[in-house]
This record gives sequence, C-alpha cells and structure tokens, in this order.
Amino acid sequence: MPSPTPPSVTRRQKVLVRGLRLEACIGIHEHERGRTQALAIDVEIDLSEQRVLDLSDTVNYEAVVSAACAIAAEGHIDLVETFAERLAEACLAHSGAWRVRVLVLKPEALAPDAEAAGVELILERQAT
Repeated sequence: MPSPTPPSVTRRQKVLVRGLRLEACIGIHEHERGRTQALAIDVEIDLSEQRVLDLSDTVNYEAVVSAACAIAAEGHIDLVETFAERLAEACLAHSGAWRVRVLVLKPEALAPDAEAAGVELILERQAT
C-alpha cells in the first residue's frame, strides 16, 4: 500500500494524449469540403488533487481518443476551434478534471510554407 502524501505536498497530476492522428472533414474552404484532412492532437487533462488508486479516480486516455474520433465522425466541422472546443468539453465532463488543454493542428493546411496551422484551447473549471 502506498504511503500517504505528506500534508505539505501539493499533488499535480495530468492525463496526457500526445500526437493523436486522425482524419476529419474540417475546414471553411471549398477545397476542404467533401474530403478528410489529417489532424494532429495533443490533450492535457489536469486532475484534482485526490490520489489516483484505480481507473475511476482518473480520466481514461482511451476515452479521450474515443471522444476525438466520435467528434470527427459527426460530419463536417468548419473550424478547428470548434473541434478543439468539443473535445475539451468532453474531457472536462469528467468529475476529476479541472483543467483541459487541447492542441489541434492541421499539418497540411499551409504546406509547404509552414509545418502546421491550428489552435490551442484551455478550459478550466471555476472554483465554487
């Protein structure tokens, strides 16, 4: 059994999904409609200070991947910002999550001039 954390220690724990690659129908331009594009996604979920002893105490990273895939499967999305917002909200719905950072990149959006274009969104629960 793990020893208890001393009272003077603050616990900071994150669930991470890095470099998730998926295809989505996304974009506002005519040439982006009716086809999929690659997305590269990073997610960081800050957890409450409680100790994680089993899966129910944390956010299952497989659920993060499933949520991203489900959003992509819903159909065409105009803005990367909309995709990021939906994914961040899905992650923040877990009771143990208090802050979520989602980075969504379109690697081909500005090729060959830039490596990628995208958006980073941070949602945080307000203390009550």
